Amino acid sequence: MAHPFLHFATITRHRHLVMKHCRKAGIFWQGLRHDLSKYSPTEFWAGARYFQGNRSPNESERETIGYSLAWMHHKGRNRHHFEYWVDIDPATKQYRPVPMPPRYVAEMFCDRVAASKIYRKKEYRDGDAYAYYLRGRAKTLMHPDTARMLEKWLRELSENGEKAAFSMVRADLKEAKKQEKEKKKKH
Repeated sequence: MAHPFLHFATITRHRHLVMKHCRKAGIFWQGLRHDLSKYSPTEFWAGARYFQGNRSPNESERETIGYSLAWMHHKGRNRHHFEYWVDIDPATKQYRPVPMPPRYVAEMFCDRVAASKIYRKKEYRDGDAYAYYLRGRAKTLMHPDTARMLEKWLRELSENGEKAAFSMVRADLKEAKKQEKEKKKKH
């Protein structure tokens, strides 16, 4: 049974929470554009059809038909997913993860925290996003630099709370921007 209204409410609450987190992280404009593809027919109707309210509908779609067309659509349009950052290595001709720009890692951090809050509801704790990360395979599939950065921020959230974590994210993004400017000057 499809749940278009419940799905719409869930993705909209999630988007608004990510926007709030992106503002705290210093990437406000990215937050405004976050997950707009979820309102496209490909993603929206699959989300409504497989809606459960306590986890991503993409997981249910994958379990039911063996893959998630909505997820494939989503990851190809949203740079805050590490799966977007896979390319062919010119030397080996094999697919491999490449480092994500820090501002997209920051958006991924905001996304994961917001998703934990949306799905865990009143049971949410600051360590939930980190625990989910540790249980999954993402760490082994993303570029090591990306994994280190995300894990650092998730651990900070888990151990010291949101204020400390978002302060760290902003400081790291500022440093990354500074390094990028210096790198451009040399070339």
